[in-house]
Amino acid sequence: MDKKIIIAIPKGRILKDLTPILKKVNILPESEFFDINSRKIMFSSNLNFINFIKVRSFDVVNFVAFGGAHIGIVGLDVIEEFNFEEIYAPVNLGIGKCRLSVAEPFKMALKDDPKTWSHLKIATKYPKITKKHFAQRGVQAECLKLNGALEIAPKLELSSRIVDLVSTGKTLKENGLIEIEKIMDITSHLIVNRNMSKTFPNKIKNIISKFRKVVNAL
Repeated sequence: MDKKIIIAIPKGRILKDLTPILKKVNILPESEFFDINSRKIMFSSNLNFINFIKVRSFDVVNFVAFGGAHIGIVGLDVIEEFNFEEIYAPVNLGIGKCRLSVAEPFKMALKDDPKTWSHLKIATKYPKITKKHFAQRGVQAECLKLNGALEIAPKLELSSRIVDLVSTGKTLKENGLIEIEKIMDITSHLIVNRNMSKTFPNKIKNIISKFRKVVNAL
């Protein structure tokens, strides 16, 4: 089998925003890629030298960093959390907009002042970003890493606060939490493996250029 460029795409809601961009750069996966009931992972594309893989967002960055994929699309939150030297992010796609924030129970927020924080117990998917953020403020953050159901952690006394992605704040509100401090704004980026880009230097440069041109025109 001829060697192909592999593009790793995250599962989930980002596909809705990403699809118009893929159409404009004319790099499209086969139709089964968009079937939510399909358990297939690798897909062909309209270009015979490109295949797509569809994996979890945290896995996208690992596939690209360790050579399973040449290119990926993933949020800045994941890029910053893993901080792989093997990866660079040449294009901010400007989609998947949200923010990484600190949230706490409503009752706590009524009398809380973030300026007085000195030690926090936080549940999060992002312990590295969280610790770095609070270290810069001189606050000690004790992080409990959870991969889901973060909103229930304060109620079960696993943590006093959480750090998670926030879009509308609806999920927080439904679980008795409120956003109290923003850590960073998040958008999705095109990422590339520095070493593997040398395998197809011209083709990968062309792909990057196409994405950059489309994004700049939006």
